[in-house]
Amino acid sequence: MSTEPPPGSGQQPPEDDPFRKQPPPGQGSGSPYDPPSYGSQPPPPFGSEPPPFGSEPPPYGGGSYPTDPLAGMPPLADSGRRTLARIIDMILVGIVVWLLTWAFGVHEYQINSDHVSYAKSLGQSLTAAVLYMGYDTVMLAKSGQTLGKKWLGLRVANLDNGSTPSVQTNLIRAAVLWIPFAFCCACIWTAISGGWSFFDKPYKQGLHDKAAKTVVVSTR
Repeated sequence: MSTEPPPGSGQQPPEDDPFRKQPPPGQGSGSPYDPPSYGSQPPPPFGSEPPPFGSEPPPYGGGSYPTDPLAGMPPLADSGRRTLARIIDMILVGIVVWLLTWAFGVHEYQINSDHVSYAKSLGQSLTAAVLYMGYDTVMLAKSGQTLGKKWLGLRVANLDNGSTPSVQTNLIRAAVLWIPFAFCCACIWTAISGGWSFFDKPYKQGLHDKAAKTVVVSTR
């Protein structure tokens, strides 16, 4: 009986992932979430040169300064291109949402002389959220790219090793981005979550990236 985990189970990505970083022998993945370790090297001597300004010191009693998790990965994507790719994806999925809600009679707001159908509005928002989450989760699990990201030369990658995120990771990422969209905040939350990358340092992460521990990199 095979002992390999099923696809999308949240386990480690396969070693043959073409985007996975291959750390040098004797070094770990360089994840910022892993505890630092000296390995076979002694701690820096007292009075040695301090670390660069802005870097986090190692914990008291040992540890080395963590390596850059972006080492060996493509450059981080420009936030403007990320925004344009998101708009493209929203238009594509939005067309499908409109066709489905039109076909099943679930329209945004139906107003007559004394009645507003809020239930149908919520139905359309839920339909949109489910389709957006499914689209992001499935597309990103295959190659790290939605259609918008593929056309603009972008890719979503795990921050710790550069590999294509798993289904579980992508589902977390999509849920943070799209569940508030359905219930209260619509495009406002999408703009806040995605726009966070314009100000975030050093990894240019949106709020959904931070939740899933992913980054968006350029493929060009």
